[in-house]
Amino acid sequence: MLIHYLRRVSGRERTDASNRHLARYLAFVAGAANAGGFLAVRQYTSHMSGIVSAMADNLALGRLPLVLSGLAAVLSFLAGSATTAVMHRWTRAHESASEFALPLFVEAVVLLVFGCVGHVFAGRVLVSILLLCYAMGLQNAILTRVSDAVIRTTHLTGMITDVGIKLGRIVYAAFHREPLTNSVEMSKLQLLSSLIVLFFLGGVSGAIAFRHVGFLFTLPLAAILFILASVPLLDDLTSRLSVRRP
Repeated sequence: MLIHYLRRVSGRERTDASNRHLARYLAFVAGAANAGGFLAVRQYTSHMSGIVSAMADNLALGRLPLVLSGLAAVLSFLAGSATTAVMHRWTRAHESASEFALPLFVEAVVLLVFGCVGHVFAGRVLVSILLLCYAMGLQNAILTRVSDAVIRTTHLTGMITDVGIKLGRIVYAAFHREPLTNSVEMSKLQLLSSLIVLFFLGGVSGAIAFRHVGFLFTLPLAAILFILASVPLLDDLTSRLSVRRP
């Protein structure tokens, strides 16, 4: 059933399968937010390497306002990651089922706000950038916690590097007849490849959606996150209501 599936995907009890499913959903969301967000604010917001490099360039060129804008974006991403960490510790301390669902819900709210009022900030691009960076910081920290820092979905550099490493290991194992290792590496390669493809497909979808509906392109992304987070949050709500009953 759908309820049981959603509980497995974003609930507190984690399995390798549930981690893979959640990572794939979030890779699509990140790709769409990154590509659509670029068309909206003319800056990629899901990874910090480019922003920090731009800060260095702008500092060397004496463009202090752009340096400060880049710093604000980095701090916003950092704040999103910190928020996920705080929520993770809080929910775990209270033995909540929404340990990972709560950050997803907050990310959905941020994307919903961006979609509904983003046009208001059309003349204040920095506000839009900060919202998207904050959402991506939230998301990146979620998968970092879920996978013990093995999987990240908001940028591809590490994943493409890992694909190259896996391919090298598979070739080595094939020549040295190591079927077990080869099987393990193939499984990891399939996961990473699927995340890269979904990030790309999300990017295409986000860019097309922005061309047709503008800032509202984030509303379907928020809906995906709301659905993923819904069951564990409802489980917590039901549990607390049952405790309060006389």
